Amino acid sequence: MPNAPRVKIPVPDDVQDAIRTLLKWSGEDPDREGLLDTPARVGRAWKEYCQGYDEDPSVHLSRTFEEVGGYDELVLLKDIPFQSHCEHHMAPITGKASIAYMPTNQVVGISKLARVLQGYARRLQIQERLTAQVAKCIWDNLEPQGVAVVIDAQHGCMTGRGVRTPGVGMVTSKLIGCFLDDQRSRKEVMSLMGY
Repeated sequence: MPNAPRVKIPVPDDVQDAIRTLLKWSGEDPDREGLLDTPARVGRAWKEYCQGYDEDPSVHLSRTFEEVGGYDELVLLKDIPFQSHCEHHMAPITGKASIAYMPTNQVVGISKLARVLQGYARRLQIQERLTAQVAKCIWDNLEPQGVAVVIDAQHGCMTGRGVRTPGVGMVTSKLIGCFLDDQRSRKEVMSLMGY
């Protein structure tokens, strides 16, 4: 069965006008053939990039499972790819995250950890806040013994402008509960994450 055509969301005139203004300011001609539909395309793209504002990431953690056969050790989802945009230059942030928690009496489907990350990443961000938001959401909603989130990302605002240094990665971490208080648990989770 062929894919149904996607319905294009309407882009308000003022948004398209703002993009035309930016094109002019950058030295382009927004009436050039290749740019005629660009204001609407860019408007729709930014609505998609920022769809995290339209959701509450904690919703993904509402369905949990208590029948775990006595399992009470580390749960780790590694190298989850994500894309965000920095709030200072609206440039891309691309990277990967590792999310771990030590359950108490419940676990959550592993895809839900990635969904929490995506919910916060699809907003204008700084990496430090993104790391903290993901950790706090898991801590508040699953009530585990501990949460560890490590994000390793590259920032377009640093690689494509300003200092122009491609290949530089920024690593942030947020540890809560047993991963913060217990050296052994901290060492184990960081080692399994590859740090």
